[in-house]
Formats: sequence, C-alpha cells, structure tokens
Amino acid sequence: MANIKAVAARAGVSTTTVSHVINQTRFVSDATRERVFAAMRDLNYAPSLVARSLKVKETNSIGMLVTTSSNPFFAEVVRGVERYCFEQGYNLMLGNTEGQAETALSYLTMMLRKRVDGLLIMCSEGQQEVFNQLDWLKTLPVVVMDWGMESKDVDLIADNSWHGGYLATRHLLALGHTAIGCITGPHRRAPASQRQAGFLQAMQEAGITVNALWIQEGDFDCASGFAAMARLLAQPVRPTALFVCNDMMAMGAISAAHQAGLVIPRDLSIVGYDNVALAEFMSPPLTTINQPKEELGRLAVTRLLARINGEQVANNMITVEPDLMIRQSTAPYLGRRIPQ
Repeated sequence: MANIKAVAARAGVSTTTVSHVINQTRFVSDATRERVFAAMRDLNYAPSLVARSLKVKETNSIGMLVTTSSNPFFAEVVRGVERYCFEQGYNLMLGNTEGQAETALSYLTMMLRKRVDGLLIMCSEGQQEVFNQLDWLKTLPVVVMDWGMESKDVDLIADNSWHGGYLATRHLLALGHTAIGCITGPHRRAPASQRQAGFLQAMQEAGITVNALWIQEGDFDCASGFAAMARLLAQPVRPTALFVCNDMMAMGAISAAHQAGLVIPRDLSIVGYDNVALAEFMSPPLTTINQPKEELGRLAVTRLLARINGEQVANNMITVEPDLMIRQSTAPYLGRRIPQ
C-alpha cells in the first residue's frame, strides 16, 4: 500500500511538502500541488483522516443530539442538517437521547472523545443538568435548535412560536369563530408556552374571553392530542374551533373527534403546527403553521461552521418566521356547534 514517502518520491518533493498540500498548512505553488495530487491519484493514495485530525485539530465532523420522538418534525429537521453538512464537507454524528439524561450524557461524552468540531443540540430543557456536568462543552462551539440548553455561550436557532400561535388563532377568528380552544404542548417547554401566548394575545385583541376549560395540555404526541380532545368533548359547552400546538397532537385530536362522530371541518375547525410532510395527506388535509425545517437546519449548520471557523457574529439568537398553510381542516363558522 502506498504511503506518503512513495507519494513524495513520485512527485519529486519532500514528505513535508506532501503533508502541507494535504493539510493546507502552508503555501505550495500550483504546479507543485498538482504534481502531488497526480502522484496520489497514480498511487491510489488516501491520506489518513485520523492522522490529519490530530495534526490540524479538526475532524470535519459535527455531533447532533436530538430527542427521539414519533414526531416527524425532528426527522425532517435532521434531514436538512445532514444534507447541508454533506454539502459543506462535514460528517454528521447523530445521537438520539430518548428523553433520558443518562443517554444524553453518554452520547455527549462519546462525541467529545471523538473530537467533533462542534455540536448541534435539539432536545428538551430537562437535559440542562447534563450539559452543566461537562466542562469540555464550554470550549466547543454549540448551536441549540428549537429548544434545549440555555446559555449566553451558545447560539439559538428557533422559530417565532409566539407569532405562529398568533397567526393560527387569527385565521380561525377571520373565519368567524369565537368559541376557540387550544391544545397546548407541555408548559415546561418554551415553544409550547410561546404558542399559547400567541393564541391568548389574538383572542385578547379580538375582545374574546377564553374559556379556561377549553385549554388542555398535551405532550406533543398523538396520544396526548387524542386524550386532550376527549376531555374537550366531555365539556358541557364545546368550542367550534381549535388551535393545536403541533401536528401530531392535531392528528390525535382529529381521530378522537372522528370516533365521536364529528366531521372536520363541518363540526370543528382545527389548525395544527409544524407542517410535517404527513399534514397534507391527512383526511382532511390539515391547515397548519409551517416551520421552515430545511431553513432551520441550514441556518444551524451555517452558524455552527461560523463559530468553528472563529468568525465574529452579531448575536447568539436567530429567529425563523413561520407562515400559515391553509388546507381543508378549517372552514367558516356557519352557526353550527359540536353536537351535544
């Protein structure tokens, strides 16, 4: 098998020059560089990435920590991150925490030992104590996506959840609905509380008092959306429209409504959040707030690479604006109420 000495002999240069060409650590003339590359091709020589990483202290790899979830939103964001990493010549090392602090700690320790150049983190705030245990993390570029650890030393890329909740509610109000409920995400998570705040602001501006019984907390999964809808259907007076704080809970809510004999949107209009790929194929297709997931991933990688390269940035927070996708799960209020 060819080695660096054979490449140097073939190109008529020193092994030091070959090393500088490979690692781009010193100026080498175009003619000499081309001779080295030609020799490498002729000898089918591939430089050791491990050896290079030890020399230049870079591995061209990025770690990403994400909470495993049935929510395809995460998979769609990861796909965007992976695509952009590939375009930039970086490998992505992915760790699914499954919501467990011990698993998160294990993955983080492994990624740091493998000398990743930076970290992307997209998992619940409940993991904050895990990050506090790792002093190494303080010297590594870190970008948080959607929600996660909070620190002045890391960058945050997130959608404007308040505005998304506001847009969803304004859409229902514009259709003539005033009896509007909300299935929220878990209040401990910032996006959930922000989306609910946007809902409440829109209702307040419309001069409508929200029925506290029509605000039900879920956990961002289908089962909690189903259970929240069941609680709403048990109320003596029911809403004619719902803002549901993510698409997975909206799917569960629609299933519960269907089993109760309701027709969407004739009996109940529903707006979701995220615009996952499945949303447009639901029955009926789901009106939802679109999070630009590809853009979220691209911005996160771009900011992380800027930090890795030592670039100065103006601030440590980037907000991505959501927009409304109108489909067939919402309709004008025509004086109907959910059957009692």
